[in-house]
Amino acid sequence: MTALQAKHRLLQHAVLACVLISAVLFAIAAALYPGGSLADPHSVGFVWTKNFFSNLFQETAINGVDNPGRGWALFAMAVHCIGDGLFFIRMSTVITEKHATRVLRVIGYGNIAFNFMIATPLHDAMVTISSTLSLLGLFYITVFVLRSRLHFLKVCCVACMLLFYYTLFLYGAGDWGLLAVMQKVALVCSALLTLGLTYGTKAEDFVNRGKVPPHRST
Repeated sequence: MTALQAKHRLLQHAVLACVLISAVLFAIAAALYPGGSLADPHSVGFVWTKNFFSNLFQETAINGVDNPGRGWALFAMAVHCIGDGLFFIRMSTVITEKHATRVLRVIGYGNIAFNFMIATPLHDAMVTISSTLSLLGLFYITVFVLRSRLHFLKVCCVACMLLFYYTLFLYGAGDWGLLAVMQKVALVCSALLTLGLTYGTKAEDFVNRGKVPPHRST
């Protein structure tokens, strides 16, 4: 195994570990959440169809009780940010077109830096920045996947982009009821797509795809 292959393997396993660990930590935080949501301030526990993950980051739950799951949620968000950033950094090593490589690498480090701030009072602004960076990165990846022979991933990339745009539309429209559900759907789809692209792509998939070969005169 070459040094480059070892680096790719390490990034792959790191992304997988971050996805799994953050999922477990978020589940623990949700289990410890006392209760209350925008739809029902007096509800008990974390209701997956009504609560938002941002509720888990608050010191006090919406029902007024101290939130013991906050520390777990912050830890989960930190791990998620690292995994998200490593995913884009890893994709920058297999998509070797110079401009795309630079953009994906910047997005990777940017997500590590900015995503965690979603768990702070700057939540709304950071959601906008993080979503913009992630959608830009996914757009670049989708363009190159569409030029490849990775037909299943083509469908997945386009479907996820449409899903993410719809979720942002709900956020802008203030449809909190449907948004609470779509937030979970988008997160699961994002995790699956991240793992699919992490383990289902290699540099050879993006070499000379979509380019017209030079004309050879006889």
